[in-house]
Amino acid sequence: MTAIIGLDFGTTNSVISLLDENGQASTARFDVGAGALDVFRSVLCFWAETGRGNALRHEAGPAAIEAYLEDPLASRLIMSMKSHLATASFTETRIFGRAYTLEGLIALFLRALLGAAGEPAPDALMVVGRPVRFAGETADDVLAERRLRAAFVQAGRDSLHLALEPEAAGTRFAATLDGPATVLVGDFGGGTSDFSILRFDPAENGVTALGHAGVGIAGDALDYRIIDKVVSPALGKGDTYRVMNTDLPVPPAFFSNFAHWHRLSMMRGPKTLREIEEVARLTGNPAKLRHLITLIEDEAGYGLYRAVSGAKAALSGADSTRLVFEHEGFHVDAAVTRAEFESWIAPEIARMAQAIDAALADAGLAAEAVDRVFLTGGTSLVPAVRRLFDQRFGAERVAGGGEFVSVAEGLALIGQRIERRTALQ
Repeated sequence: MTAIIGLDFGTTNSVISLLDENGQASTARFDVGAGALDVFRSVLCFWAETGRGNALRHEAGPAAIEAYLEDPLASRLIMSMKSHLATASFTETRIFGRAYTLEGLIALFLRALLGAAGEPAPDALMVVGRPVRFAGETADDVLAERRLRAAFVQAGRDSLHLALEPEAAGTRFAATLDGPATVLVGDFGGGTSDFSILRFDPAENGVTALGHAGVGIAGDALDYRIIDKVVSPALGKGDTYRVMNTDLPVPPAFFSNFAHWHRLSMMRGPKTLREIEEVARLTGNPAKLRHLITLIEDEAGYGLYRAVSGAKAALSGADSTRLVFEHEGFHVDAAVTRAEFESWIAPEIARMAQAIDAALADAGLAAEAVDRVFLTGGTSLVPAVRRLFDQRFGAERVAGGGEFVSVAEGLALIGQRIERRTALQ
């Protein structure tokens, strides 16, 4: 039997699923400290090793985070690589003086991911997920798919099949059905939210795609709202600076970039830091913007994002929580209520609702024609997101599960269908 692999390369986490000889999918486990996890963080860390000709070294996944936390000032943490795939303006970045293309960075990560999973056989049938719409306001989906394929080629995987991530999640869910059903699958990643309407017939082991829609927002966008509303004002957002007897707003771009995970590393350049310092000298409270400079220079974003993500997760089970973060004299200890959070993310929820409408329109169906709804991905646990589906389709039709592994396992099951179809040809 040909080895079959499902690979879910995510904005925040990546997962690999392997199909056994009985057709059962199981996820690879990755060592993290004293335990093991199903997910492999989608990050890279680079640092120059002194004493060996300043050789540039790198790690990926959990090892990258360990290396970064060991010496954040001397390292460069690369996050959310998938979010750049559809951005034509991002061609390369320089890391310790060396140029890296986006495809090259992702290839480095993929080699490490596959190696940590036991380096599957080169001739394995590999099915890789892709979103319905890649992340970005002006996303170029054709470019993104071409870049994704090129990254796998650079990682030594010349042959692969691409499948839509919500279709993969639905394929896994279909195993629980006892009869034909029309299913809306909502797949929420770090950077994208995708919706597919699929018709499953378990008896025929068949699936028919009826409609798709997606939007380039998800978990990262919700984190952005917390940073923007709670953290950025303490760093100078909303303040003014004085030029030629005229008060001007501190440039909002400072904070827009800072609050997005995948843009933070780009702010470490001398030009950006110099611009922030020039504005700081002309404000009434320069300490705020200088704290922003320190957070950027010290690569303290990872700790901040982890605190913000933790607060968001806490609000899924409580009416309020506290966001606590401290670094080099900068201190945040703020109460955040679920009601406030839901008011902040209302624009994102509205765009998700529009995407659901677009998926239904693409399928030519009314909401009443959907038999079941399956939600997956960490953002599906946010009460405002779940409520969107409960109100539209009825809570009794909505289910969730396998929030972090369902896509990878479904990709492996799709690989099984591809193998059977090939065998019949």
